[in-house]
Amino acid sequence: MKKIKIKPLADKVIVQQAKAETKTASGIIIPDTAQEKPQKGTVVAIGQGTKDNPITVKVGDSVLYGKYAGTELKYEDEDYLIMKEIDILAIID
Repeated sequence: MKKIKIKPLADKVIVQQAKAETKTASGIIIPDTAQEKPQKGTVVAIGQGTKDNPITVKVGDSVLYGKYAGTELKYEDEDYLIMKEIDILAIID
């Protein structure tokens, strides 16, 4: 995980999307057009939070988020999502 030079504001977080699965468990290759958008990733930057909504995730957490959560962002050839922390559904241990 590399450090990015973008600092989100308030209760926003930046998540680096996990790579889409390219093979099934049985070894069948999934074409690009049939690959599903991943719903998990790693938190790479967090905002300061607000008085009413403090940030509970930290940089490095693996998280699950909603299918349509966040705004896609391409930065230095990497795919990221910037979203409100409330859009994060769970932290993966």
